[in-house]
Amino acid sequence: MNDNKELVAGTPKIKINVPVPLAFCQGCQHGSATRVIWDSLEDLGLEDRIIWVGGVTCGTVSAFISDVDAIGPVPHGRAPDIASAMRRLSDKETIIITYQGDGDAIAIGTESLIQAAARAERITVFMVNNVNYGTTGGQMAPTTLIGQKTTTSPTGRGTNKEGFPINAAELVAVLGGTAYSARGSLTSPANYNKTKKYVKKALQKQIDDIGFSFVEILSACPANWGMPPVECLKWIDNTLTKQYPLGEFKDLDALV
Repeated sequence: MNDNKELVAGTPKIKINVPVPLAFCQGCQHGSATRVIWDSLEDLGLEDRIIWVGGVTCGTVSAFISDVDAIGPVPHGRAPDIASAMRRLSDKETIIITYQGDGDAIAIGTESLIQAAARAERITVFMVNNVNYGTTGGQMAPTTLIGQKTTTSPTGRGTNKEGFPINAAELVAVLGGTAYSARGSLTSPANYNKTKKYVKKALQKQIDDIGFSFVEILSACPANWGMPPVECLKWIDNTLTKQYPLGEFKDLDALV
């Protein structure tokens, strides 16, 4: 019998099987975003070194089905502040991440996010962007596209009253304390693998004590977009990425 078997597929070891059903909406990609983080943490051997700070988002539950130290949901938009405090109270071996939605990170949490990046806090922020406030009913978010209909922009977002979408990954990239910023999606196995590469590189910047790191993950929201799940994936590829192109926007080995 071969005892040197390596697990190449299956449920991540970091996942906790809870005795009650915890489910996302059908086609929601918070589960996939959580999985890509789980896979990356396990690949890097960080399971026992993580503190997971859960922001206010549909994916907050991810913190509590992960076999890591976790806190959340923290006050709306303040996950980077909580993570910054933890960073200053922890040793360098501790890896601190936040998991946030786009409304949490780049609406009410804009100041917290920008200031954490400007201070070069050694934390890693994961922002799942589904271009609406998914948790509270599909209202317009800072990331909502021009012309996109939501419950608070029923005729479509206009530039005269609602203004323009915010590209968080590009915005964070211009700040001096940012060591890494990227945007990925989960619409295909190829995009999943690229996003996993971004997540691992962002975590590595923290491991190497270089600076702040950020990964934005485009995510489907069928319930609020009013589309079948497969159509959501096509819409991300064909429409959403025109406003939010995929790729790396900053990758430094040292801060100037």
